[in-house]
Amino acid sequence: MKTDFDLAVTDAEVDLLETARRVITLEAEAVYQLLDELDERFVKAIDIIYNCKGRVIVTGLGKSGAVGRKVAATLASTGTASYFLHASDGVHGDIGIVHKDDVVICFSKSGNSDELFNLLPVFKRIGAPIISITANPDSALANHSTLVLNIGAKEEACPHDLAPTTSTTAMLALGDALAMALLEKRRFTREDFAFLHPAGTLGRRLLLKVNDLMETGERIATVSLQASMKEAVLEMASKRGICMVVSEDKKVLGVITTGDLNRLVERTEQFFHIPVREVMNTSPKIIEEGTLAYTGYKKMEEYRVIAMPVVNSQKELIGVIHLHDIMRAGIV
Repeated sequence: MKTDFDLAVTDAEVDLLETARRVITLEAEAVYQLLDELDERFVKAIDIIYNCKGRVIVTGLGKSGAVGRKVAATLASTGTASYFLHASDGVHGDIGIVHKDDVVICFSKSGNSDELFNLLPVFKRIGAPIISITANPDSALANHSTLVLNIGAKEEACPHDLAPTTSTTAMLALGDALAMALLEKRRFTREDFAFLHPAGTLGRRLLLKVNDLMETGERIATVSLQASMKEAVLEMASKRGICMVVSEDKKVLGVITTGDLNRLVERTEQFFHIPVREVMNTSPKIIEEGTLAYTGYKKMEEYRVIAMPVVNSQKELIGVIHLHDIMRAGIV
């Protein structure tokens, strides 16, 4: 007898799983079949977009338009200036954004939608090349395009062969292929990607340097080599983290940490009179200015410290970077 906790799959659930498997299989096959459609036309499309002096205007309607919007965003985030123009908005005035130096990419499974068809004469009059991505290379869209990329998708995964499924998946894959091929052709780097994604984790990792996050000036604890531990403790109490022992020319001679203080207290309670030179770590872990903050984080992790002095090219102390500040910046 089955209970409420019986995890056995019912007959109805078996049917649902079978439906899901069928959809995934058909869409996977649609993407795989794109390999047979890739030829010199794809390379020509890359050349047209790469040599574009304006922007890539991506347009479409319905589900194809949703794919076009995503592809436009992917292009923009990988170094290709692009803008999504909804076909319905285009026929009601927004086509004014298109210039002769632009390239237009049209997404449409049938290639025969009225809105797109009404835009084509205007695109051609403006003089912008038209690249169509469609499942119908004999469509009105294809016949009026500069270049046609055939997605080749036939049967939709919808059991009624109506809802766009395999066709939109194939369009999306082909759009991503265009974006990634352009990325390679432009030699678009991780640093370039980070520059366009300053609010993302990767962007912060590749853009933020220790200089951007470090404490400087009056906010860092420093004493001279002639100082006593009382002076060092007072500096550490009023400021954050470690205390740097510096020379007259601002070179870091040593570092005193809270761990050093704890070990000192365990040995003796009367330590205020002890010179800092007898307590400090004379081989402190130091990081140079201009180093990525993420690299600083990895070094702190490796050395098991929570703060590091930052020095310039002359090895002069200019700041201190704290683990908490790196974490607060969202780098890790």
